[in-house]
Amino acid sequence: MKREIKQFATEIGVDDVGVCSTDDYDSPRSPAIATLFPAARSIVVLAFGDLAGCEGLNPYIAMNGRADLGAFSRFCSYRVARFIEKRLGGKAATTSTFPFDRRRGAVGELSLRHAAVAAGLGRFGRHNLVIHPSMGSSVIFAAVLTNLELEPDSPVRGDLCTDCGVCSTGCPARALEEEGRTDVLKCIGVSQPYGIRSHINFWVRFGQSSAEERKRMLTDPEYQLLYQAQSFGNQYSCFHCIASCPAGRDGNLRAESLPDLSQP
Repeated sequence: MKREIKQFATEIGVDDVGVCSTDDYDSPRSPAIATLFPAARSIVVLAFGDLAGCEGLNPYIAMNGRADLGAFSRFCSYRVARFIEKRLGGKAATTSTFPFDRRRGAVGELSLRHAAVAAGLGRFGRHNLVIHPSMGSSVIFAAVLTNLELEPDSPVRGDLCTDCGVCSTGCPARALEEEGRTDVLKCIGVSQPYGIRSHINFWVRFGQSSAEERKRMLTDPEYQLLYQAQSFGNQYSCFHCIASCPAGRDGNLRAESLPDLSQP
């Protein structure tokens, strides 16, 4: 059954597929698998490589490419889940790619990074992202939980990270200074300049302003960008840690050629 799932996934455009047992999945901050899908016995992890535009100098082109890939990954994970149920007679559940329960902070229901490592699709790098053996850091993951008992894939042996430090020293937000930890608040302050914190700050200032100042604020480009971001959904405009990483691939950009996104 694992072979059939992998063949189907690659036929619909998935770049790589790994499988792990739920017993081998270990994420220190995410909920237990049993609370997500009690029947789950295996995790099918799907890997998708970024388009080259996500490594370019224009953050809006990169953001659009990543958003397209996110939509495609959700489409593929749903098709794989349907294949498991309709063709193989199993039970399946797709997983979210971003946190719903904000009380836990930036923690998803399932840690796709930890699932990818357990499924043999890569190893953690200095930037705390997963480095795929051939796609490097330019990769995202989706996962399907299933009750099928699938043979796990072997984990990747040896380090893929070159420990060059380009990701941490070049991070515009200085969010990677402590090895093994990403300062999420620093990261999203730069990578999501028009995210929830900017929304809160804008409306606090709006509530404290005069009628004339409020009118000016609503016609200001800042509000237009906030409105656009709210309509568009979760988005990132900084990809330095991904684009600058030389591990696992050739043709990486030089760190000094990347845009400075430390200022919104």
